[in-house]
Amino acid sequence: MKRAIIVCSLLALAACVPVPPPPPVPPPPGPIAASPAGGRVFAVYFDWNRSAVGPDTMPILQQAAAAYRAGGVVSVRLTGHADTSGSVRYNQRLSERRAKRVGDALLALGVPAQAIAFGGVGENDLAVPTPDGVREPRNRRVTVVE
Repeated sequence: MKRAIIVCSLLALAACVPVPPPPPVPPPPGPIAASPAGGRVFAVYFDWNRSAVGPDTMPILQQAAAAYRAGGVVSVRLTGHADTSGSVRYNQRLSERRAKRVGDALLALGVPAQAIAFGGVGENDLAVPTPDGVREPRNRRVTVVE
């Protein structure tokens, strides 16, 4: 009987211990000053399993478009990326859709179509190396290199 009371007391105490919340997702970095080739690099990030360009991404794309319109930039290379949470084939298509959507947004901001080249690398070239099946926000991105 004593043992049952002790076990029940311990279970009741354990139920009162708060579970710590998961760590917050770090905010994605903004534009990078320069690429190794001397141009500017901008990065925009996406929600999991999404390719839509959100309102929070527009300021970065406006900066990229303004840098293009300021002159000296001949081309804009968009590279879509995905995390490892989907199949390799799905992630490839998702990364291509992301790059296409960013390209469409840049077109709307005045960057001419002939200056834009885009493609996706799927879950290759991860910003944060993870095992297969991991949802990593920093890997869900499109890089804009001018």
